[in-house]
Amino acid sequence: MLGLMRRMAVAVVSTMVLVVGGVAAVRAQGDGRGHHETGEVRGKAGALIRAVQQSTERYKDVAAAEAEGYGLMFGCVSGPDQGAMGLHYVNFPLVQDITLDPAKPEIVIYEPLPNGRKRLVGADFLVFAADWHAKHAETPKVMGQLMHLIESPNRYGLPAFYTLHVWAWKESPAGPFVNWHPTVSCANFDDPND
Repeated sequence: MLGLMRRMAVAVVSTMVLVVGGVAAVRAQGDGRGHHETGEVRGKAGALIRAVQQSTERYKDVAAAEAEGYGLMFGCVSGPDQGAMGLHYVNFPLVQDITLDPAKPEIVIYEPLPNGRKRLVGADFLVFAADWHAKHAETPKVMGQLMHLIESPNRYGLPAFYTLHVWAWKESPAGPFVNWHPTVSCANFDDPND
């Protein structure tokens, strides 16, 4: 647990360096648009979005997420020209468990609002590649949706991992499974560490 927290802390610093340095963040394995273009996949995409909405609706109140073990990591993740990911509330026990369950996302994502509140915008599924491949040969999927591989070394300082953002509560014009949401903003984030 301590090792995971240290690696995630390195990720925070790496993300802050990218944002402060004005360097565009690199998308893993393309922008993810190809994953949702066919009618068959659109149907699967809709089912996954609905499942995530159903399982995360109670987290519209961030206090409910915190009460269930989710905590803010990374501050507000933004890219200078690719939108943002927002505020990642991570549940460490779920990250350590390689089960990918739409009812139990490893991360819930919020967008900071001008009034100081946080708006739930989506969820992120995450599994470390080595942990996954110790038991599986194939690329992980969540309800048929392929996850994106983030190889190591990466800007987060983490070992290789798979991730899948599901923009279930704020529609993304770039698609429901892209890493960067073009209309999510960190402009209203008031970092308590500043």
